[in-house]
Amino acid sequence: MTEPALVHSTGDHVLSLTLNRPESLNALTPGQREDIIRLLAEASATPEVRAVVVTGAGRGFCSGADLRGAGTQGERLAGDVARTLRTGAQRLIAAVLDCEKPVIAAVNGTAAGLGAHLAFACDLVLAAESARFVEVFVRRGLVPDGGGAYLLPRLVGPQRAKELMFFGDALTAPDAERLGLVNRVVPDEELQKTSRAWAERLAAGPTRALALTKQLVNASLDTDRAAAFAAEAAAQEINMTTADAREGVRSFVERRGAEFGGR
Repeated sequence: MTEPALVHSTGDHVLSLTLNRPESLNALTPGQREDIIRLLAEASATPEVRAVVVTGAGRGFCSGADLRGAGTQGERLAGDVARTLRTGAQRLIAAVLDCEKPVIAAVNGTAAGLGAHLAFACDLVLAAESARFVEVFVRRGLVPDGGGAYLLPRLVGPQRAKELMFFGDALTAPDAERLGLVNRVVPDEELQKTSRAWAERLAAGPTRALALTKQLVNASLDTDRAAAFAAEAAAQEINMTTADAREGVRSFVERRGAEFGGR
């Protein structure tokens, strides 16, 4: 029986997504992409899911989009490429950024091209010591896609982003951590354990407050101060109606630890 290309399971309020094509270093197929988009949308709407972990099977996290057959297509019409990106790689990155639950990337090997951008779009990035990040597009004469030119300057600044994209050199996990692309580097054998611990900690937190915090931080990079302050006030207004906010205030008054239910 053929194993699924994307393995997913939910336990302890954590949705685990594992790209499962190790023979291709988890090159991403359209089918996998659509499954991830669907599962992230379902996670947003499912109270039982309170955190998400994305990782890869085998030696690689994701080597990028599966380009087999891309060079054998017939004549392209004007707009075909833009439409493909808009409905494909860009939708995937947007699905991660817009997911209402915290998303952790557990990068266990090579993350190249779209695979690197998938990791960088996540809220937190854990990397195994053997992980590598590669802006591979220039090596193929291509322009970065999957939101790379949007994500990287916001993470490392425009000069560093250009250096990574112009040269396409592999970036080690420690170097990625130094640049701010990775939250923490851990020994290979501890990656799964650490990512699970982080996810369970997030899953025990105030889920709606985390969703609103994620929304505020992501939006802050694209707006002015007045709009950011207005969004903050609106988020506070919404959050104060949640049971978790009431529990948080009550636990403070009662001098005890809070027990959040995700609502």
